Amino acid sequence: MIKPLRIGASISLIALILLCLAWESVLAPFKPNGSLLILKTLPLLLPLFGILHGKRYTYQWASMFILLYFTEGVVRAWSDVGLSAQLAIAEIFLSISFFICAIYFARYTRAK
Repeated sequence: MIKPLRIGASISLIALILLCLAWESVLAPFKPNGSLLILKTLPLLLPLFGILHGKRYTYQWASMFILLYFTEGVVRAWSDVGLSAQLAIAEIFLSISFFICAIYFARYTRAK
């Protein structure tokens, strides 16, 4: 049960990183030539090492941290139009996927 959660969290985090990079640089940047919103990807790199190595503490704090990206996705899905709104929906899906995998990983790996 733990391995699929680890894989799910890793895949959704990496996909979210790639989505944010592509979104703000090429697909639908805030400004035509790109914007500093691409820097929102940097905080996603902080938990990457711990998630890939199955560190329970990283899963715990990253599950709360990812909610910022969920919130951004909801706001932009509501306010943006076209491709940007669709990318926001993808961000919502990936952040929820990560959140679910992370909280269940932390739950199943706790000391009893």
